Amino acid sequence: MSIQARARHSGFDDVVGSAAMERLATGYGFIEGPVWHPYEKWLIFSDIPQGRMYRRGASGEIELFRNPSQMANGNTLDRQGRLVTCEHATSRVTRAEPNGTTTVLATHYRDKQLNSPNDIVVATGGSVYFTDPTYGRMEYYGVPRPQELAFQGVYRIDGTRLTLLADDFVQPNGLCFSLDESRLFVNDTARGHIRVFGVEANGDLNGGAVWAVTEGDGPGAPDGMKIDSRGNLYCTGPGGIHVFDASGDLLGVIATPEDCANFTFGDDDLRSLYVAASTSLYRLRVRVPGLRLF
Repeated sequence: MSIQARARHSGFDDVVGSAAMERLATGYGFIEGPVWHPYEKWLIFSDIPQGRMYRRGASGEIELFRNPSQMANGNTLDRQGRLVTCEHATSRVTRAEPNGTTTVLATHYRDKQLNSPNDIVVATGGSVYFTDPTYGRMEYYGVPRPQELAFQGVYRIDGTRLTLLADDFVQPNGLCFSLDESRLFVNDTARGHIRVFGVEANGDLNGGAVWAVTEGDGPGAPDGMKIDSRGNLYCTGPGGIHVFDASGDLLGVIATPEDCANFTFGDDDLRSLYVAASTSLYRLRVRVPGLRLF
């Protein structure tokens, strides 16, 4: 299928181009959290309601990777290439070790269980940042249960220490760093916007002003978010994936055939945009590559 763009800026073609979007697989419940391993050449993604994770190999075959996955959502790789995962059913952040064991990185803030860790990034120094909305306590996308915390926050993990960084979101979701990691972008699904924070030397955040708003027709809201190698920011939103330049100006919207929750850059040149859109996995070739995770 051909790529379509709305609100197209003159720079959209230079960043995204006009390649066709290819459907790679379908038949899932609701997929999320795609992550590309730049050296082992695989893509992992989560099917939240089915409680499974899948891996697509370099030759294109897709195999079951983890079952049960604890209704995993967001995934990333740390600086050692280990898979770090947000689990809806258990309200945990976990890390897969090379020997096959699992290390639990976070479960509670003080004496209360986290809501349902959702999306996650790792800074160059190794600190883990994640969002904690309530979606994993809802029917279909999680396990319905009472919320213990009185807020939905953004957190940082340093070793065994968990730090609350912000608690004034309705539903914090996708997040990504600027190229130099001096800023952290976090979107709020319920409010339909992206906020930007300054990152202090100790990893704390300051600021938090609204940086951009995702507006338009069609299904979708701010969810998955990534930055490319030129500093352009991609964020899901109404109608597909919204692409902003480094100053927050909208370049255009990549129209997706299904409601899109997340995406990642992959393949050897990091110019393949792997799109997790409801029941199907898609791939689109773009012109500006993404960033290698480690």
